[in-house]
Amino acid sequence: MWPLWRLVSLLALSQALPFEQRGFWDFTLDDGPFMMNDEEASGADTSGVLDPDSVTPTYSAKEISPDTTLLDLQNNDISELRKDDFKGLQHLYALVLVNNKISKIHEKAFSPLRKLQKLYISKNHLVEIPPNLPSSLVELRIHDNRIRKVPKGVFSGLRNMNCIEMGGNPLENSGFEPGAFDGLKLNYLRISEAKLTGIPKDLPETLNELHLDHNKIQAIELEDLLRYSKLYRLGLGHNQIRMIENGSLSFLPTLRELHLDNNKLARVPSGLPDLKLLQVVYLHSNNITKVGVNDFCPMGFGVKRAYYNGISLFNNPVPYWEVQPATFRCVTDRLAIQFGNYKK
Repeated sequence: MWPLWRLVSLLALSQALPFEQRGFWDFTLDDGPFMMNDEEASGADTSGVLDPDSVTPTYSAKEISPDTTLLDLQNNDISELRKDDFKGLQHLYALVLVNNKISKIHEKAFSPLRKLQKLYISKNHLVEIPPNLPSSLVELRIHDNRIRKVPKGVFSGLRNMNCIEMGGNPLENSGFEPGAFDGLKLNYLRISEAKLTGIPKDLPETLNELHLDHNKIQAIELEDLLRYSKLYRLGLGHNQIRMIENGSLSFLPTLRELHLDNNKLARVPSGLPDLKLLQVVYLHSNNITKVGVNDFCPMGFGVKRAYYNGISLFNNPVPYWEVQPATFRCVTDRLAIQFGNYKK
């Protein structure tokens, strides 16, 4: 294991300014403002003669200032978080442990971190969500691990949590225990690149964004979206969806963006004209052969509250020259429509 004390020299940077996320979507980026090369991340002096492999891994929280707000330990060989590793760091705001080899976390490892809001622990070897996460936590990024199960109660007490990124784990629908998300009031949830065959049940009904792309979902049934009436962005691209049951989308009255690209749909989903706020629809790379004049826009004027500014239909076997111009009467501009480029 790479000794944690070798990383302490990095922490001088953390005391200059508190961690600040530039934008909400920075949360989803792997190569964000923290990413640095291995030498920078380790804090090692390459001009020295000390061989790190000859040093016994030791670490003491006393070597880190108690005023530290950002602790960045990514891109190392850390394999375990012990009970007192973060002792005395009561002001820590963000902890970055991305791209290590962490497989074991003591149940009290995070106990001292009473002000921690951002925990980035992606690209490790975790097989379970860490226990006893700080109640102050707002964002958890734990994608690209080996998690197969989300048990009931694992998120209990996390009243401030609003973002969870847990894609890239071998999660199946059966891996979510009933009540696994009880008590959470999430705005954003991503479970992409997993092994889902359907939309998980009992996700937080407070969600504004749900991303389930790159799974194995085959259909959207009527009750699948019943509890997610606050969604304004739904990502279902790169699945195997062949069927969307009539009426399924009617439960999403505030939806603004819908991603259904790279699936196996044979027609435009019904119900789109009734979504008065919908502005972006991705339907490219499906098996759609026909586009009807009322597939996107409602009949009559003044019904739709926001016009489309993006409809993608390219890479579908639809004869676009047969599509009537009135089909896109509620689109802001012709350039917002993407057609053609179909290859068998």
